[in-house]
Order: sequence, then C-alpha cells, then structure tokens
Amino acid sequence: MTQTPQKICILGGGFGGLFTALRLSQLPWSSAQPEITLVDQNDHFLFTPFLYELVTEELQTWEIAPPFTELLANTNVRFVQGDVEKIDLATSTVALNQGATLNYDRLVLALGGETPKDQVSGAAEHAFAFRTIADAYALEEKLRQLEATDMEKIRVAIAGAGPSGVELACKIADRLGERGRLRLIDRGQQILETADPANREAAQKALERRSIWLDQETDIKDITADQISLEFKGQIDTLDVDLVLWTVGNAVAQTIQALPLSHNDQGQIMTNLTLQVSDNPNIYALGDLADCRDPNGKKIASTAQAALQQADCAAWNIWASLTHRPLLDFQYNHLGEMLTLGRETAALSGFGLQLDGPLAYVARRLIYLYRMPTLEHQLKVGLNWLFKPLLSEISS
Repeated sequence: MTQTPQKICILGGGFGGLFTALRLSQLPWSSAQPEITLVDQNDHFLFTPFLYELVTEELQTWEIAPPFTELLANTNVRFVQGDVEKIDLATSTVALNQGATLNYDRLVLALGGETPKDQVSGAAEHAFAFRTIADAYALEEKLRQLEATDMEKIRVAIAGAGPSGVELACKIADRLGERGRLRLIDRGQQILETADPANREAAQKALERRSIWLDQETDIKDITADQISLEFKGQIDTLDVDLVLWTVGNAVAQTIQALPLSHNDQGQIMTNLTLQVSDNPNIYALGDLADCRDPNGKKIASTAQAALQQADCAAWNIWASLTHRPLLDFQYNHLGEMLTLGRETAALSGFGLQLDGPLAYVARRLIYLYRMPTLEHQLKVGLNWLFKPLLSEISS
C-alpha cells in the first residue's frame, strides 16, 4: 500500500521561507519524500539588502530579484503564486486568493512584515514606503519626475533613522547631488540606536559629508502632498517638501494576527526554542512575524541574517519531526552588520573586521554575493560584476 506523502507548506518567499524550502530539498528523505510547496504573492525573491542599489542604478532588478521558478528549478519544491486569504488551523488548510486550497502536515509562516503608515495623518496617502520592488519602482518614478523639473532644490524628508532610513538617505543624496536637500527625522536621540558603534560613527560622518539635516527627538505630526509638520520639544514647524519616505515600523499582516495563536503586543507569533509555534507544534514561525527568543529570553532582532539562520534550523526540525529524530533548539549567532552609505561606500562590523569606505563596499558585495540563494544565481551575478566594468571600458 502506497503511503500518502507528507505535505509541507511554506508561506512567504523571503529569506526565511525560500531558504527553508531550499534546505528541505537538500535533506536526506530516503523513500519518504514529502511534497514541499512554497507560496508567495510575488513571482520573485527579493534580496532586500541590495534594494537600495536600485536607487543609484548600481544594480539591476534581475540581480536582486530572481524569479522563484529559476531558483527552484533543480529542486523538488513546487512554487505557487498567490495571496494567503485564510489559514484554517482546525483543518490544516491554507486558502489562497485565486481559489486554491493547500493541505499541510507541517506549516511554515514566513510572510514577512509590512510598513505601517497609519500612525501619522497623511502618511498613507503621501509617504512612500521602501520594502519591495514595487516600492523601489514607485520611488524611481517619483525621483525621475522631480529631476525633470526646473526646481533648484529637491526637498526630501525621510522618516526613521534606523538602517533603512540612513541607507536610503545616503543613496538618494548621492543620486540627487547638489540638487538634493535631505532631512532625516527620528524620535530617538541618536541614529542607528542598536547598531555597532563603529558603524554608527561611519554613518554619522556619511550623513555629514552629504549635508543631510538630522532632526532628532522629533515627531512627525502631519504629512500633506507638499508639506510635513514636525514637533520638537512642544514646538511644531511646518516645512515644504517634495518627497517623503517612510521607513518606520514593522507590522504583522492581519491574516497572521487573526490566527488563534499566542501573539505578543505587536501581533508577532510566539515561538519556542525549536521555532515551533507555542500553541501548535506542527507550525513554525520565522522572520518578521515571529517573536523568537534565545534561551535567556532575549528577543532576537528581525533581520535578514536571523531569518537565514532560522530557515536552516526550521528545515532541520521539520525533517527531524517527520523522520522521528530529536529536534534542535535554535541558536542565533550574530555575525556582524553591514550598511551601504552611498555609491560605492559602506560600513562593516563583524567577521573580525571593522571597515568603512570603498573596502567595506567590496567586502559587503562579496559577502552578500555568497548569501544569494543558489550557486547558479551567484555565478550569474558575480560574472556580471566582473565583466561589466570591462565591457563598459571597451564600449567607451
């Protein structure tokens, strides 16, 4: 009698979801090969640390957003494009927007997060997020429109002085050059509050070199089509602005928040040390939507490197649970952090190094090239980086 294959359903094709699928496809299943399905609303993976390079045209879309069909071509993973409409824990099914229903024996929740723009009046209508390829295209179009005008200065306000805000500010400043008048706005007392001090110092200098104005301990009260209102120590100033970018916060999708599972105050799903959901051992939660903690109870930051490590652990534990082996506790290993700080410059702390400038830019490129999903894509991108300067020199 033929045994029905176990079904593994992975929702979300970011770092957590895609790398879980790839790792599962590599594990030794012998004759008990499961059906592995990866679901994402987009047809492509996004290597988010390189999204900023689209602003300055240092990289092309195909380099940072390869299609899932290409990445999964040599695996036994099936890709399904669609939006998750409902997850039914009682029947172990997932309903997608196009009418499809997927059954699962093991479920991986890795849908990522969303940029919330509902905290400030006018932000949803007038501020640009920067999280997806679509966001990058929308920003590109807006910048092109502004650059085509005859205005002397293009006034840009960026909400949030975390990594995304700082990196975006430096890239846009380099793109606009003398025409740019940028300001970075944050409630905190310093930029990059959780960053390595060396990286923070390098970023501070990068902002100063580009004459980016820094509004600290400042709240945004209102955004309109051409103005932004800021509050500093009880005083409100309204400034003219041509572009507002919103990089603050991370929200969990309503589909996830609606699940009858244990959530923290931010709506993230509580997990145990094996990355299983506290209320349901057949479900694993990774990345932005998961409240993942180390053995001492310290919360692990929702970063790309954390999601990559979670993916490896989750894949192993799913395999172990289906092959009757002991599960492993997730052990997060902080490898360092990297920031892009404009065209061909970066900051790097970790791996036994502290670098900034062009050398850090090269190191960051190479480290991230190694972390791209498949060897085939690494080779395609790496060869392009190698030969592009030579071809440009020949053509000129």
